[in-house]
Amino acid sequence: MGSEYADSAAVAAAGSALVIVYVIAIVFCIIAFVAMWKLFSKAGEAGWKCLIPIYNSYILFKIVYGNGLKFLLLLVPVLNVVIGIVFYFRLAQVYGKGAGFGFLTLLFPEICLPVLAFGKSEYQGPIDSFI
Repeated sequence: MGSEYADSAAVAAAGSALVIVYVIAIVFCIIAFVAMWKLFSKAGEAGWKCLIPIYNSYILFKIVYGNGLKFLLLLVPVLNVVIGIVFYFRLAQVYGKGAGFGFLTLLFPEICLPVLAFGKSEYQGPIDSFI
């Protein structure tokens, strides 16, 4: 009888921990959506566009490069890794930040994107380059 109680207590504790993890994940998702909405708005795009998968990538590439179709380069193996890395540096650049912030954005986007969105950074306009 004692081991059944211990087993149910362990299951209850694991369930409680799981609920906490889910709540934290939902909070981070909400912060990410609000930050992307704000980034889109700063660039003159409608914020709701960040909510649509694939289309939001198109708009992000349009914000960074001026041509959203460049996001199709993400479909090319190996090149997609290079473009993905360069993209974060360019994203920081179009919002007035330097290469150091771009590197931090590459490593910690969930922290740096809200900083870009809610900070004093302003959209500078797209970068005219191949990648």
